[in-house]
Amino acid sequence: MPDTLPLPKYHQIYLVLREQLQEGRFAQGLPGELALMQQFGVARVTVRRALQELAGEGLIARERGRGTRPLGAARGSADERKAAPQVNTTRLTGLLENLVSTSLNTTVRVLEVTSMAAHGEVAQALQLADGASVQKAVRVRSTREGPLSHITTWVPGDLAHFGKRELAKKPILVLLEEAGVRVGGARQTISARLADGQVASHLGIAVGSALLAVRRLIHDENGRPVQWLHGLYRPDRYEYQMQLSRVGDIDAKVWVSRELSAQFH
Repeated sequence: MPDTLPLPKYHQIYLVLREQLQEGRFAQGLPGELALMQQFGVARVTVRRALQELAGEGLIARERGRGTRPLGAARGSADERKAAPQVNTTRLTGLLENLVSTSLNTTVRVLEVTSMAAHGEVAQALQLADGASVQKAVRVRSTREGPLSHITTWVPGDLAHFGKRELAKKPILVLLEEAGVRVGGARQTISARLADGQVASHLGIAVGSALLAVRRLIHDENGRPVQWLHGLYRPDRYEYQMQLSRVGDIDAKVWVSRELSAQFH
């Protein structure tokens, strides 16, 4: 873990593992203390402190001789979703233009394409029954300077009529539209997270480095979710720009977005 971040190392590890738990990565149990020590390059006491934080939030259960298992999504996630402000829907035209621009100026490497059962956050986001079939795809997109983003997407199984070869050539939204899906818009949030060992190796950065995190839910014209995307971007090679306009008179404090664009370095 880098020493330049203004956070204790145990808390950096806690944040990384918490994010992975929310994504459902540890359905079969968390790695052991030794594996986590090697992954993050820290002492056992640091790993144990991070695990204690997770256990204190009710996210994991630690049992002697049986390892560490997840107990479910983060306790505050439901309340946070309720309290989150309404996010404006991205205009479809701008979204597709961004995708086309991205595909022309970058290259993609498909790491994984698998069919799986949707659980937890994925099932909830796509409005699917628990255990319904989805296609999960993991890709790394790069510019001439090197890796730019690590993208994980989930698409309902009945809409995923494409495989690794197609994903290496075209964005998923383009493939969906070619299959007859009439995409209506998107809802997204932008935040930050720390890179875990797996993502760090693919993006060529240190474990614990800060990343721009984008979550985007795409829906069709009838409001059905058709794609759930988690994107992690290197902030030194990617920036997200919004042009804001003031609404109302001179005392107005409300700003609305007029344009969205992605810039690559």
